[in-house]
Amino acid sequence: MEKRKQEVAWLKGRAQLEILEAQLEPIPDDAVMVKIEEIGICGSDSYFFESGMIGDAALPFPIVLGHECAGTVVEIGSAVTKVKLGERVCLEPGIPCGKCAYCMTGRYNLCQAVDFMAAPPDFHGCLKKYVVHPEKFTFKLPENVSTLEGTMIEPLSVGYHATCRANAGYGKKIIILGAGCIGLMTLMSCRLMGADDITVVDLYENRLEKARELGAKTVICANKKDTVETYLETNPDGADIVFESAGSVATTRQSASLVRPGGNIVLVGNTHGDVPFDFFEIMNKEVDIKCVFRYRNCYQELIDAVSQGLVHPLKVITNEFDFTDVQNAFMTTCRDKQNIIKSIIHVN
Repeated sequence: MEKRKQEVAWLKGRAQLEILEAQLEPIPDDAVMVKIEEIGICGSDSYFFESGMIGDAALPFPIVLGHECAGTVVEIGSAVTKVKLGERVCLEPGIPCGKCAYCMTGRYNLCQAVDFMAAPPDFHGCLKKYVVHPEKFTFKLPENVSTLEGTMIEPLSVGYHATCRANAGYGKKIIILGAGCIGLMTLMSCRLMGADDITVVDLYENRLEKARELGAKTVICANKKDTVETYLETNPDGADIVFESAGSVATTRQSASLVRPGGNIVLVGNTHGDVPFDFFEIMNKEVDIKCVFRYRNCYQELIDAVSQGLVHPLKVITNEFDFTDVQNAFMTTCRDKQNIIKSIIHVN
């Protein structure tokens, strides 16, 4: 039998993407093959592309990036019962073992054996024409939800999981540090859960304008004003919830001064290096510090919310590219971080 092939964008070295032919994967009985329509470029994808590193070690080139995707089912395994040929779907990219204590208690995002697209140890991403994926983590899209919206369910899930961790909702006073893609997804998720007293902080006015459009009550440009002083002028007790979504040492440190006594600090961004955190201040306030690692049990809920018009993730997209232009897509996204919030690659 002749082996079928497809096009795959391989990261062959630091900032070196090349589209090459590769064999199509066989389809296990419980899996489907999806013809990919759109792929989102995540911050982790950009970091791997730009740095060529994973922590202190070089990436195991060649690898395939990408974990935000949606498309159309073109083949199904013999044991597949719910997903049908021709259906439009989005893919939850993390496949847990399903057997450990974390999986058995519903916290499968903490599974130590999870196989997550474009992540160690295998780095098998979705930056390709076709993806084989288990039916269990393949979600049908309603007629009024596009595959482009389906692709945005993944980053939206990160923001939504953060708001669930914080018990965000009506009556909560919230400040979000960082108005990149995940910060804005957190903002939309807070609005979805009923919160309306939300302040968003960023260095760039264009991102703050987007935050206003998406429902922020107040914005602070950290390039022009001191964040802590400005916020506490009108909120002297501090915020009920501080979301750190910039992944910055400076904003992580500020969270201790911004949170009210008894409040919550939620670390969403990936902050690298040592942070001079004032634990004495935090302890005197009896603050809860919570961390966010990906998400769990929310894909279907968010697909329904998009279908009902309760949240609009497409508003975060700023740039779109063709699959054949993948090298330029990544170079542009990495070079223009001020203006680009979310880049999308159209595959087919």
